[in-house]
Amino acid sequence: MDALTLARIQFAANISFHILFPTITIALAWLLLFFKLRFRATGESKWMDAYFLWVKIFAVTFALGVVSGITMSFQFGTNWPGFMERVGNIAGPLLAYEVLTAFFLEATFIAVMLFGFRKVPEWLHTLATGLVAFGTTMSAFWILVLNSWMHTPAGYELRDGVAHATDWLAIIFNPSMPYRLTHMLLASGLTAAFLVAGVSAWRWLKGDRGPSVLAALRSGTYVAAALIPLQILAGDLHGLNTLEHQPAKVAAMEGHWETSGNVPLLLFAWPDEEARTNHFEVGIPNGASLILKHEADGVIQGLNDFQGAHPPVKPVFFGFRVMVGVGMLMLVVSWAAAWTLRRRGEPTVWMARALVAMTFSGWVATLAGWYVTEIGRQPWLVTGVLKTHEAVSAVPAAAIGGTLTMYLATYAALLVAYVAVVFKLAGKAGKAVPTIARPIPLAAE
Repeated sequence: MDALTLARIQFAANISFHILFPTITIALAWLLLFFKLRFRATGESKWMDAYFLWVKIFAVTFALGVVSGITMSFQFGTNWPGFMERVGNIAGPLLAYEVLTAFFLEATFIAVMLFGFRKVPEWLHTLATGLVAFGTTMSAFWILVLNSWMHTPAGYELRDGVAHATDWLAIIFNPSMPYRLTHMLLASGLTAAFLVAGVSAWRWLKGDRGPSVLAALRSGTYVAAALIPLQILAGDLHGLNTLEHQPAKVAAMEGHWETSGNVPLLLFAWPDEEARTNHFEVGIPNGASLILKHEADGVIQGLNDFQGAHPPVKPVFFGFRVMVGVGMLMLVVSWAAAWTLRRRGEPTVWMARALVAMTFSGWVATLAGWYVTEIGRQPWLVTGVLKTHEAVSAVPAAAIGGTLTMYLATYAALLVAYVAVVFKLAGKAGKAVPTIARPIPLAAE
């Protein structure tokens, strides 16, 4: 492989590993705040027992997210110097805003959140949890602003080939930012909700059926059931926005080659880029036209209109179907589980097993969606401004291949260790003495 291909694979490996952890922590912090507020409102110890387990898992997840994020940022200088040379006047300040407004906030109050429960007043500990949750969301905001700007750049001008900001509000609120931010925050909510529900269901199957287990199980299940319809709606709106600004990406998602109306929604096909056609098509007549144009004969641009300037079709086409397929599975499982819990008060064995199987389903959907988004932008690194091959460094392919191998081995080991630690912590929680023996007299604070 050449240096460009290896550099792309390396960055993909780094960001794929990194994104797993913020996807959990962004929403898990808000679930922790919910547990804390429920404890303050009711005085019931089950909420603090749930809090103390999940704050440990949050800490491990947060640590891995920070470390992998630092590793990923190094590659801007080592493998992709052309990115900062061309658009650093915009990307640099946005990354700095993320550090100043979000990371410092998280770093300051996470210590109080993790270690301060019996050392600071109850209200201050709750406030620290809320500030960490706010910080994780602000961090996502600034990162999604930069990523969205790379897809739909606005508020800039080129001077001697270098991008300079002319309108920071237009840069921040670029055309795709609201859709991408909403889609990502909902994805985080679903990822954290299924993680909490799945691990709690695993504890329930192991015989740990205490109040804190059921409280966390219900919370995760109900959050997932509430968010998945919103995510489907947000995904549809995001798709329409993408059709407007990145029609080649949508054509690849749909496996659509010739500009035409009455476009079917392909459930399965095997795209063939050499022959410019699909094999083994199975589709719903007029489905894509109805979804994207809201009329059966709606005309959609085909990939042949973008020859030489459209993304690789297979990864975008199949990644989109994996994302949507997992989303539909989330809808079925979360609604069935919520209905079961509403009727019975606890899950059935088969329902618990289904939730365990879905524990990391958010990761699968997030990665699939991320690949659709990022591969679908090719051949551009910043649409209309900077092509990917223009930003790569002169580092030899052998050097990139060596570091890539080390990254992959390290990330595989860390991922296995992370999953093992999550379930080990959950298993220990079932054997521990309840953390709060009696409600704290809130009136005496």
